[in-house]
Amino acid sequence: MATTHLTTQILRQTPPVCGSFRRVTTTGLSSSSPLTITFKTRKEPSPKNQKFKWARKLSLVEQSSPSKPTVDVEGLATFLYDDLPHLFDDQGIDRTAYDEQVKFRDPITKHDTISGYLFNISLLKVLFRPLFQLHWVKQTGPYEITTRWTMVMKFMPLPWKPELVFTGTSVMGINPNNGKFCSHVDFWDSIVNNEYFSLEGLWDVFRQLRVYKTPDLETPRYQILKRTANYEVIL
Repeated sequence: MATTHLTTQILRQTPPVCGSFRRVTTTGLSSSSPLTITFKTRKEPSPKNQKFKWARKLSLVEQSSPSKPTVDVEGLATFLYDDLPHLFDDQGIDRTAYDEQVKFRDPITKHDTISGYLFNISLLKVLFRPLFQLHWVKQTGPYEITTRWTMVMKFMPLPWKPELVFTGTSVMGINPNNGKFCSHVDFWDSIVNNEYFSLEGLWDVFRQLRVYKTPDLETPRYQILKRTANYEVIL
């Protein structure tokens, strides 16, 4: 009986996170032999930095995205420079720039819709009267923008109205399919564990609510650029 020899090439695309192709070749197969092909998948290494691991979980970048970038990320960065200063004023941010299912995380807060995201902003306005200062905005990935900010808040329900200060960065993920922000993850400079729910973050809030009396001294006006657990950087 004549034996037919085949050369079969199969080209398979691996998941987008790997960004490569595998080629599997089988040769010299008999027509009577079943074709058996074993595929091996690549395992993505775990990020060393906990901060970026947490941000990547909430970003659509590691899902399927267009082969060619179609999002004007530079334009979105310029938009944030103009829009974020209105975070807590009467104008507010432009909700049309965000996905309906935008995911928001900070060490003690979690929301998965634009409604919850805006509710959190409104609640902070009522309880804390926050002052938000945006320091810079820059692109940090193909579909990612990072901002640095300072937020000073007075907790109005307490008689002594304690002042809370937070500094940190926000990683904004962009949906490559519609150019809208699909995730917003805050990282506080004052703590190590920024994953939700962080007991360290909750304690950082509580310890700033203590009763204290600031001396009535004239001091130069300054701006806190960075507040950590052990020191502050001021301007």
